[in-house]
Amino acid sequence: MADTESVTTQDTETQPDTDPLSELSDERLYQLVEDTLQSNDVLNTETEMFEKFLKRVEPKDGGHSSLGSTSTPVTATPSASMQDLRTVGRRRSKSKSGTIERLLKLSAEQKCDIAQRELEELREDIDKFKEESEKILDNHKAHIEESDTRLSEIRKSSYEFERDILKGGVNPRTGKVVGERATRYFDDRIRAKDTLIEKLRLKNSSLKVQKRKLQLQLKQKEEMGEVLHEVDFQQLKIENAQYLERIDERNQDLLRLKLMAGNTMQVLNSYKKKLNTLTAESERLKSEITSRQDMLTRIDAETNSVEEERSKAEKENKKYRTQLADYRVPDVLDYVQDKADLYELQKTVKSWERKVEIAEMALKTHKKTWYQMQMASQHISPWKQPLEAQYQ
Repeated sequence: MADTESVTTQDTETQPDTDPLSELSDERLYQLVEDTLQSNDVLNTETEMFEKFLKRVEPKDGGHSSLGSTSTPVTATPSASMQDLRTVGRRRSKSKSGTIERLLKLSAEQKCDIAQRELEELREDIDKFKEESEKILDNHKAHIEESDTRLSEIRKSSYEFERDILKGGVNPRTGKVVGERATRYFDDRIRAKDTLIEKLRLKNSSLKVQKRKLQLQLKQKEEMGEVLHEVDFQQLKIENAQYLERIDERNQDLLRLKLMAGNTMQVLNSYKKKLNTLTAESERLKSEITSRQDMLTRIDAETNSVEEERSKAEKENKKYRTQLADYRVPDVLDYVQDKADLYELQKTVKSWERKVEIAEMALKTHKKTWYQMQMASQHISPWKQPLEAQYQ
């Protein structure tokens, strides 16, 4: 609350000819007016609160005992603009004679006490209003449930009446409702209602008995001093508030741990993905290493075989080199003589081959002549006929 301060003047002086407000600019005057209106709003609010407090406390405490024997409070918010306004007021009041009675102001403790009491009263009013609102809401809910139950029962009764009487109780010959059936239907309904009333009456009586028992137990507890009082309820409220704070702290810790678990799961999933990729890469590298090792084995085998062939080739090359080193080129006349002998030998071979062909031809001629001579000298038997084919 704003501190209360009275505008007082203890000495009287003559008012100057010029108005002090004329010395201020328009903006300063506008600011002074705005600050004054704001201070007046605060004063009106405080005055209303003090009046409510006095009306509520005066019949209980007897007068202004809670205020410490103070008069009607006048509060104001100290600021630079209010200082200017008080200065102007002092200047204008210098010409007035007499002194103004100094108004008493409330102390900070009294203001805090009043504000605390008003706050408690406001909370109590809010709690009462909540309780009344909850009671009204419960009553409305009960009325709505009762209306829904009655509506469902009415609909059910209407459906059954239409099914049993209007449709099922019509005489097919006359086309009218049979009176006996309608009477029997209403009698059954009345008996069902009587049965329901009896059940509800028994239930009501049992509830009354239970209520009496609970009242007796409550009375016994009150006599034994085991009933909870207002202080106990306040203590329970405080403990409940403490437990709620602890629950909020635990919830905050739980949310923090959930966030940490979520972040951990994300990191774990990323590491799992990396592990899968690295595992696949490792498998690929293992297969590649295996293939490279097989290739290296084949290359070693080929290297060994090549080394063996190289050693053999070196041996042959060495032998050929030794032969080449020992080789002596023959004379040209020897080469010409050998070539001439080769030509002579080739001619001799060709002549002998021609002679063999001529001899074979003469042999065939002699065989044919010999066969003809045998045929002429002897009779040819049938089994000797294939011999001609042999010679032919």
